[in-house]
Amino acid sequence: MRVVPNLRILAGVPLAAAALLALSAGTASAAIPINKPMTGKATYYNDAGYGACGTRIDAATQQLVAVSHTWWTTANPNNDPVCKGISVKVSYQGKTITVPVKDQCPSCPSTHIDLSEPAFARLAPLGQGVINGLTWQFVKTGLAGGTVPLSEPVTGSAAG
Repeated sequence: MRVVPNLRILAGVPLAAAALLALSAGTASAAIPINKPMTGKATYYNDAGYGACGTRIDAATQQLVAVSHTWWTTANPNNDPVCKGISVKVSYQGKTITVPVKDQCPSCPSTHIDLSEPAFARLAPLGQGVINGLTWQFVKTGLAGGTVPLSEPVTGSAAG
């Protein structure tokens, strides 16, 4: 009797790979709570270089946000759903800004965002350092830079 122990294992490898691909497929923002308001805090930063989404950033001059590492769902942050047309709408004391997610904050809990210096300055004086009690939410960014709810398809050009 001849035993081929690895045959069953190898036969299952393509099926496991296909199952993994099927499980990882889905909408670009499946794990991101689009349009769900959260209360939290914001700090600011002014680093320059490559952000976690794989593009060059300058947080001293650009309007952008770094969100908590807890919102990333893939091993390679450059290809993460949070980097694909997702922005953060932030409101504080009657002021509201919407800035694109371009970076990750490795030390931030899920409700803490790290705004770029100019984005923070639109909400509060830089000397304040921390904004407590703000509300923010993930929003899907439309083609013309506006925002649309996740349920609305982004097609054609946005009227402005």
